[in-house]
Amino acid sequence: MTNTFTSIDQLPITLCAEEVALVLGISRAGAYTLMRSKGFPTIRIGKRMVVPKDKLLAWMDEQIAA
Repeated sequence: MTNTFTSIDQLPITLCAEEVALVLGISRAGAYTLMRSKGFPTIRIGKRMVVPKDKLLAWMDEQIAA
């Protein structure tokens, strides 16, 4: 994926696995594993998995606080 985001505001409202990987600095496979894990804010639309930007940011805040 060639998208390069320079701020949180530039992120789309929902993120696919590749975008989650870019934001978190992990591999795409790692993003898919995370998106399948319990407690991660993944929305399933048919076979597609997406993560709402606001829920991802809240999840990141929770991880920092833990």
